Amino acid sequence: MELNGLRVSRETSERLKTFSALFEKWAKAINLVAPSTLNELWQRHIADSAQIFQLHPKPVRWIDLGSGGGFPGIITAIFLAEVGEGRVDLIESNQKKAAFLRTCLRECGGRGAVHCIRIEQAQFDIPQCDAISARALGDLSLLLDYAQPWADKSPKLQLFLHKGRDYQREVDAAHGRFAFDLIKHESVVEADSVILEISNLQRRT
Repeated sequence: MELNGLRVSRETSERLKTFSALFEKWAKAINLVAPSTLNELWQRHIADSAQIFQLHPKPVRWIDLGSGGGFPGIITAIFLAEVGEGRVDLIESNQKKAAFLRTCLRECGGRGAVHCIRIEQAQFDIPQCDAISARALGDLSLLLDYAQPWADKSPKLQLFLHKGRDYQREVDAAHGRFAFDLIKHESVVEADSVILEISNLQRRT
C-alpha cells in the first residue's frame, strides 16, 4: 500500500484497514465526521492524517487535541506501533467518541491512550509532551492558547496543525498574541490546504 506516494508496510496497512472497518461500523451510530465525507474515508481522512507522521516520523510523545473520529491521532498511533516507541495521548471529551477511540487503539494495536476530558484539563493530567496535533478543531489562536501550557514546560515543543485555505488570516491574527516559528507544508491530499508546523511558541506580553 502507498499513502501520499510513500510506501506503507504490510503490518501498518492491515492496522489501517482494521481502523477503516471500525470507523465505518461506528459511524453508523455516532457522528464521527461530516456525513458528506464518509465516502472519501481513505483519501479525505486517513491519507490526510497520515501526513502528520510522515512529516515527523519520530518516536515522540504526542498530544492529539479534540481527537473526534481519530484524525490524526489514531493514524499517528498506528504508525508508531511499527516504530515500537512513542505514543499519542488522545484528548476527547465526548464519551461515545472516546469509547470509539479506545476500541480503535485496542483492536488496531496503536500506541497511545484516550483521555475523556476537556482540553483545558489535559495540561494537568498530561504535564509533558513533545508534539501536538489537531485537525478541524478551531482557529489557530485558540489552538495556540490550548498549547501554551505545554510550550511553557517544553521549549522544543512542535505543533502540527491541519488548516484550510484561510490559514494565512489565522496566522496573521495569531501573530498579534503569540510569537512563533512557522513552516508551511502544502497538503498533498487537499488542494489549498496546509499543515502548519509551529515551534518556539511564546505568548507576547
